[in-house]
Amino acid sequence: MKFLLNPLILWTALVLAACSSIENDTATIIRTAFHDFSVDTVTGGLVHPFSMVFTPEGDLLVTERPGRLRIIRDDVLVDDPVEGLPEILAIGQGAMPQDGREQAGMRDLILHPDFAENRLLYLSYTKPGADSLGNIAVVRGRFENDRLSDVEELFHADAFGNGSNRSSQWGGRLALDGKGYLFITIGDRQWPSEGDLSAHPSQSLSSHNGTTIRLHEDGRVPEDNPFVGQDGVHPEIWTYGHRNAQGLAIHPETGDVWLNEHGPQGGDELNLVRPGLNYGWPVIGFGVNYRTGIAIHSATHQDGMEPPVHIWVPSIGVTGMLFYTGAAFPDWRGDMIVASLRGEQLVRLTLDGQQVAREETLISGMGRIRDVRQGPEGIIYLAMDGDARGFDGDPTPIVRLIPTRVR
Repeated sequence: MKFLLNPLILWTALVLAACSSIENDTATIIRTAFHDFSVDTVTGGLVHPFSMVFTPEGDLLVTERPGRLRIIRDDVLVDDPVEGLPEILAIGQGAMPQDGREQAGMRDLILHPDFAENRLLYLSYTKPGADSLGNIAVVRGRFENDRLSDVEELFHADAFGNGSNRSSQWGGRLALDGKGYLFITIGDRQWPSEGDLSAHPSQSLSSHNGTTIRLHEDGRVPEDNPFVGQDGVHPEIWTYGHRNAQGLAIHPETGDVWLNEHGPQGGDELNLVRPGLNYGWPVIGFGVNYRTGIAIHSATHQDGMEPPVHIWVPSIGVTGMLFYTGAAFPDWRGDMIVASLRGEQLVRLTLDGQQVAREETLISGMGRIRDVRQGPEGIIYLAMDGDARGFDGDPTPIVRLIPTRVR
């Protein structure tokens, strides 16, 4: 096992500010309410990793935002990226600036529940478009012999950009609920939150801007989707009124669909997703304008719009999330683990039914965390994302939390 040495020395001072930690001969031990753990490097060399998933064989598949799918095998990054991917619009090829905003490229990946038998893998990414800005697309293919084949497009968003080369906020998170349904998040594409807020694209059902999508796992539209059969409405839409959902997870017991989404300056949200509901962006919310600090919303609540279950003010830049079900951290079972970018935090939320009962910061100041996934034996893996402003940037690692003892 290779423990963090130089990188951990750089992170330790920041971690100590938020967590009670002690030193031993090998690594810093981070102490939390129920479990103590150390942070161990799996491998480095990833460029803006966005999402991760383990195969039944134990390989870790990782998407890199510049448009690559990588394999980590036995804690070693395989040199060659996976072949067979569709054409991907990535920053440096498109028109978007390198200004720190959420950039185009590869997004999420998940495995079919029967992957061991059918080898089906789902990917989301920005597909090139006529205006050079592209749009979110979702494909499914067979992952065999370290390559992707039989790739078919299941969904291509109709989520038009705001007419400028600063049109980001893509969304693109994926989840399969185990009942044959695929959920997809689509961002609002950064339309201004000003003027008549009720006319914002996220408040319309005629586009996919600011929505969650529900499909059959083969891409067909379910007949019981809430807006099926309505004129001028996209039947794939499950919910609307979102800004930029960056985390998506299915509750392992209830089957409820949960997502988190970026607010503007202030007001990141955790939402329980229910069919047909309007989640209010930008009419209601808790954020303010970036430059002026002036309130965006008319109110924080309004009839006919669903309020968030939980908020983060100030924003922490929520990203990947999961419900923990493993054995390595038994006192975290059933809890939600949420990663963040701006806040450089890993957060644990304990639910009481459909409400958040407790929140604990597990890690703070270690760096931008893009994704969190549960691996073999319940070990928790984190994808570190590096500098927000670069396209390629310095490579960053995949790390994991190693339990040291139960407190």
